[in-house]
Amino acid sequence: MVLAGIKVPDTVLVRDAIALSRSASEPFLFNHAMRSWLFGVLLSENAERAPDAELLAVATILHDLGLTDRYTAEDRFEVDGANAARSFLKGRGISTQQMQVVWDAIALHTTRSIALHKEPEVAMTHSGITADVLRGRP
Repeated sequence: MVLAGIKVPDTVLVRDAIALSRSASEPFLFNHAMRSWLFGVLLSENAERAPDAELLAVATILHDLGLTDRYTAEDRFEVDGANAARSFLKGRGISTQQMQVVWDAIALHTTRSIALHKEPEVAMTHSGITADVLRGRP
């Protein structure tokens, strides 16, 4: 699949994550998630270790579920979103380790001091989101 001229994975898991994000989020939040994904993909091109493209997609697309009415719970929005993503991934043939990477990417997406020292999917989720929020400013 190509979005905004960027080749991205087109799998059932990615399509389902997009559908979930779109159905749960206000348009501005869904658009932020999609832009963040595209920034993450672009930034990954120069990464020392390439992230798993599908896990990066799921993490960035679902990273703000904790801000939606459907998934707001008792914890910080990052943890609520990470828990929602883990529930989404259960029963989809994703390993426990892969689910943990997505959980970490979402739970740590606002914590630069930790995210950049984790797996490539975690670091690139944070970086893609930051690029969208800051619009390319350091």
